[in-house]
Amino acid sequence: MSQPPSSNTASSEMKRALVEAGFEIFRTRGEEIILAERPRENLIMDSGVRLRLTVPLEVVVVFRAQKADFPNENESDLFERVRQLAEAALPAGFSEKGVAVTRIEDPGDAERTLDVFYEITYAKTVGRLTEALPDLRLAMSIEKRVSSDR
Repeated sequence: MSQPPSSNTASSEMKRALVEAGFEIFRTRGEEIILAERPRENLIMDSGVRLRLTVPLEVVVVFRAQKADFPNENESDLFERVRQLAEAALPAGFSEKGVAVTRIEDPGDAERTLDVFYEITYAKTVGRLTEALPDLRLAMSIEKRVSSDR
């Protein structure tokens, strides 16, 4: 198994390889390269897909439901919706790694909550980037946000 890079130079090489493979980088945070999606030509967003530069490498996908889309549902129901959505990643070997409830504050008033995200992180370890590419493509292709019309 190859050792993933840990230095800034190696991280830059990994980002370059991802771009060459057709991915767009949203940002790098610590040991994670966060991939981008473009819902419109002039809009770039966090896709919810990450490549974690650990030993071994890890492909990470964050699935979520937003409370505003389901105002009458409780937390356990929202997490169940997220797990149903994430079933698309299970046959590829992804497994649940953690849950989080993220409160989105009003930037002008920290006491006011705009929305709450119910998130479940799934991940899969791989030996090297060439093994990660199909999993990254799969993760980019599947829906990661529960829609209210599901």
